[in-house]
Amino acid sequence: MQEKPDRQSLRQQTLQLLCQFDAGNEDVAKITEGQFDEDSSSTVDPDEKTLQLAKEIWGDRIASDAEIELLTPEWPIHRQPLIDRNILRLARYEIVTGMTPPIVAIDEAIELARIFSTEKSTTFVNGVLDNLFHNIKPPETVEEES
Repeated sequence: MQEKPDRQSLRQQTLQLLCQFDAGNEDVAKITEGQFDEDSSSTVDPDEKTLQLAKEIWGDRIASDAEIELLTPEWPIHRQPLIDRNILRLARYEIVTGMTPPIVAIDEAIELARIFSTEKSTTFVNGVLDNLFHNIKPPETVEEES
């Protein structure tokens, strides 16, 4: 039986799944534990909560992408790096659904960009999400689980 992932692990695993879906692998939902080494690491089935969240975000991608593209006219979704656009989709979903307080969602997205993307991505992600936050009125947020 797998341990329940903490919020940061949940985000990282959800991001892995979104990137798999985006690469055309919707039917093979697997995640890696820790750093992946092609020679020795294996994949595992995702936690049910993680898989459900990833599917909800992926199902909302058309609305999400349209909203993000309004904020990034010079960088349409199809030109954004796969990892960056999925970080934006994840954070946007957290913000607009009230799942996470906006400032927390933005900070966590910046951290994901720092870990998994390029040096310039943190600034890009921060700018887009800050603009999103200031242009929408998110619903009441649920309290952050510990």
